[in-house]
Amino acid sequence: MLAPYACHPEETRGRLIKEEMSAHRSAYQRDRDRIIHATAFRRLKQKTQVFVEHEGDHFRTRLTHSIEVAQLGRTIAKALRLNEELTEAVALAHDLGHTPFGHIGEDVLDVCLSDVGGFDHNAQAIKIVTYLERKYAQFYGLNLTWEALEGIAKHNGPITGDVPPELAAYNLRHDLELHTYASAEAQIAALSDDIAYNVHDVDDGIRAGFFTLERLSEFELIGPLVAEVDALYPGLDRKRRKSEVLRRVYGVLVEDLLRTSANRISDLDPKTEQDVRNASGAVIVFSDPVWARLRELRSFLYENMYRHPDVTQMRVYASACVKSLYQHYDMHRDVLPEGWLNDAADEDARKRAIGDYIAGMTDRFAIKTYEATHGISPPDFDR
Repeated sequence: MLAPYACHPEETRGRLIKEEMSAHRSAYQRDRDRIIHATAFRRLKQKTQVFVEHEGDHFRTRLTHSIEVAQLGRTIAKALRLNEELTEAVALAHDLGHTPFGHIGEDVLDVCLSDVGGFDHNAQAIKIVTYLERKYAQFYGLNLTWEALEGIAKHNGPITGDVPPELAAYNLRHDLELHTYASAEAQIAALSDDIAYNVHDVDDGIRAGFFTLERLSEFELIGPLVAEVDALYPGLDRKRRKSEVLRRVYGVLVEDLLRTSANRISDLDPKTEQDVRNASGAVIVFSDPVWARLRELRSFLYENMYRHPDVTQMRVYASACVKSLYQHYDMHRDVLPEGWLNDAADEDARKRAIGDYIAGMTDRFAIKTYEATHGISPPDFDR
């Protein structure tokens, strides 16, 4: 049974465009299903997590990452008696707004669009699910529930100060209460993201040869788990040894999150889901010691993976690719797909539409287009 402070689908604030309830699926199930069937979701299979799509078949993509986040989120939500379906929907949608080549593509588009408000991938995800997806006769977007939309918009916390223009524009039509925290379900999706990308980036970094498990044994989060696996399974082959260690890292992080969050919820004693939103801080949290260990690991990854010369070389290519494509389409708007600029009422909207088009590209399509327009291929690496 769901906790009283969980999001109950029968009590949803509903959808911007009213629809009949399904006889067989809850409101949040329908959200989840619409996200899975969205074109933007399918494109995540060829969008960068750390390694660009052509660099190897076994590295994570935005799609496999999102699936791992959803799996973790459902596990945590169930243990805390929160709504698994809403957690899964937010988790699956949280990266829909990412550009090709990950954060470097976002940074470049932010500069290219600086005179029209910049670019933010969370705001872009909202634009995708409320406008850019075109599958239904009754409405643009996916017409998700209010709870799913607020989770996508603010799963990382309240949005104060300068609100990205795409998000601000939608919020005028459908108030997502940006100044409050999101539901506990959305908070779970956010920290499941932290768990997933830190652990699977360790896995991918070892696979790429950037560092070894022995090097990681120096860290308090991982060292004891390496010793435990070696004691239980002496002589275990390299791949299974790594997998046994990393699945224990997942366990340590999830168990700490469950224990600490349960204590936080007990202290707060929320009676409704709105009590969670109105709290003075997040209710889904790690303990301070584990959060410090996770930050230590993240710092290591920044220095030894995200700034590795191979990754940096690819980032230089990706930056030039996205910038050049934006300039190309800005100068040659007639080569954009037919009808792409039909809804653009002014010059600012036309620039934003070009940004939308590039942001929707997969790594593969961006590379192919860059090769066709500029004759420049990406660096190749022996993985």
